[in-house]
Amino acid sequence: MASSITYTAVLDVRRATAEHLARLLRGHREQLGTRKGTRALGVFKQAVLVLRWFVDGTRLVQLARNNGISVPAAYRYLHD
Repeated sequence: MASSITYTAVLDVRRATAEHLARLLRGHREQLGTRKGTRALGVFKQAVLVLRWFVDGTRLVQLARNNGISVPAAYRYLHD
């Protein structure tokens, strides 16, 4: 039986960067007409997902698992 180790990591990005990206994502969602509460992740968590992919090269499978979403959903969040 496989086991997992849970750990905490720090993303070496200023919080202001993640907040700015979250504001851009919110604007994009508004432009698309996305209704509130229809996405599994809020814009800040989506911003962190994208930054982890860009900055740390975290695999999409891991990003999906960490956020409790499917791999296809992680790809959609990344390419939003």
